[in-house]
Amino acid sequence: MFTTTGSRGLYKAPVSKSLLLIPSALSVVLTVVLPQYQSLFVYSLQAIKQDKQFWRLLSGRLICLDLKDTFCSGLLIYNFRIFERRFGSRKFASFLFGTWVLSAVVDFLLIEALHFLFELQVDVLPAGLLGPVFSLFVPFYSSIPRVQVTQMLGQIFITNKSLVYIVGLQLLTSSAFMWVIALSGLISGLLYYADVLAVQRCLSVPAWLARFASLLLEPLFSGAEPTTEAPVGMGATLDIQRQQRMDLLDQQLLLSQLAQFRRNTQQPQASLLNWNRFFPSLRQRAPNRPAAPPRPRPLDNTPVAEEQVARLMEMGFSRVDAQEALRASNNDINMATNFLLQH
Repeated sequence: MFTTTGSRGLYKAPVSKSLLLIPSALSVVLTVVLPQYQSLFVYSLQAIKQDKQFWRLLSGRLICLDLKDTFCSGLLIYNFRIFERRFGSRKFASFLFGTWVLSAVVDFLLIEALHFLFELQVDVLPAGLLGPVFSLFVPFYSSIPRVQVTQMLGQIFITNKSLVYIVGLQLLTSSAFMWVIALSGLISGLLYYADVLAVQRCLSVPAWLARFASLLLEPLFSGAEPTTEAPVGMGATLDIQRQQRMDLLDQQLLLSQLAQFRRNTQQPQASLLNWNRFFPSLRQRAPNRPAAPPRPRPLDNTPVAEEQVARLMEMGFSRVDAQEALRASNNDINMATNFLLQH
């Protein structure tokens, strides 16, 4: 599946939605309607250094002048919206702002290093909000578990993160010096994510600005609450979609078996059952459903690692669901995450 979360669109992600709509619209306007003004948004390092046009650090690093870059960066922002839901809009905006500032400094350091080591003169870099987009690959790689979706040719494994990396690779190869922007973004992401020299405290969105932006932007860019969650993700190929639908049918069968098992929990068990039959329906609970009576303790008392439970809770799952998923998967966090996301 292309996204790493359920099909909830841009619900509870106003920052991501604004970054998708506003820069994309301005990019289309500059490319199609007002191409004569594109020169004002060129990320020219030579003009910044020699002509003191420091305003290009702002205009040249916000709007893409290539529609392919606009499309690819928009897809990546849409997939990275999971971080806004997990950490909140203010922390997400602070990460983008901090890496945007840091990447501007790293851009100049990399260009000076290229000129000093290889006598390579780079005057213009790709324009747009590209540094922070590449920096989001740092938390994406380190905090999102990799879950295998399918396998090709017996050797190539397709995971829930593969297509995001493919889109990033497409963006990386879109122009000659995009690798400079990508490397700068990754370095900035590492510095901010690791909080080197307390950079998170220095480069963060103030609370008053976050409240003001919340009052101003949320009525315009807050997504509608989804009424249902799509049970099957959009596959990259028809084979993946068929496999996902087969998995869904298997899960429905297991859930019916689980209901029968719960009705018979008070009866003595003569032998061990397949752990799949113990797996509960974790994601199909109605949000306004009244509290259910306490469930009987499962027969499997396999200890679970608190660190893995904490990681699953950070992704938005409850402690009970995380513990049951880890017990059912024998403490395999990738398998537990796969079941939690698909239920």
